[in-house]
Amino acid sequence: HLLTRLIANDLVVYPSRGSEIIQGKEVEPHSLPFMAYVRGKLSSYGGTLIHPQWVLTAAHSQCSINISFKTNAVKLIHQCHSVFLFQLQEPVTLTRTVKWLKLGKTIRDPAAGSRCLVAGWGRTETKRTSDVLMSVNVTVVDRQTCNSRDYYNHRPEITRDMISAGSDGTNVADTCQGDSGGPLLCDGALVGVTSFGEGCGVIKKPGVYSFVSERQLQWIKKTMKSF
Repeated sequence: HLLTRLIANDLVVYPSRGSEIIQGKEVEPHSLPFMAYVRGKLSSYGGTLIHPQWVLTAAHSQCSINISFKTNAVKLIHQCHSVFLFQLQEPVTLTRTVKWLKLGKTIRDPAAGSRCLVAGWGRTETKRTSDVLMSVNVTVVDRQTCNSRDYYNHRPEITRDMISAGSDGTNVADTCQGDSGGPLLCDGALVGVTSFGEGCGVIKKPGVYSFVSERQLQWIKKTMKSF
């Protein structure tokens, strides 16, 4: 596959430590037609088709990529902070099963308590990766709580460029390793990219997502217009 260019800008990468859809269910066929399966040399990730020729995913999936839109090879890779954009050699064809998720003009930081959807092909409670797309609803946790002693205790710092979401205090809904790069969808809008977590399904260690902030959104749109 052709990997011709890498644009790096202020890279911040955290290791993905154990990410799987926990307490999820199989997605209704073709209900998330923008989900992409990104395969690297050592592991696989999720991604979101946001344009006929562009896939958004996590920063730690940058090497030896194969995107599962038939045999469509990767043309270019663009990196900003903790997200990557892949440009495909050829635009995908719009079908009933393959569609792209358009980004809005602005993206609202989801309030604490918001219920959002995450999806992926990562490990489940069986500790095996799933051969079907799984999803689960996670609950947004405010940054102050996530940085408190009982949660991440500022190791790492949960910043305004991140969203933490997981348990509602009783359930153990979560994502982690095999689901990295997949979307965090709130009210159907893409607001984040699955990034990292500590353990799986740990109530006080919710998953952390890269927030598609105004700065990220402008970078994404500028990059896509440039090529």
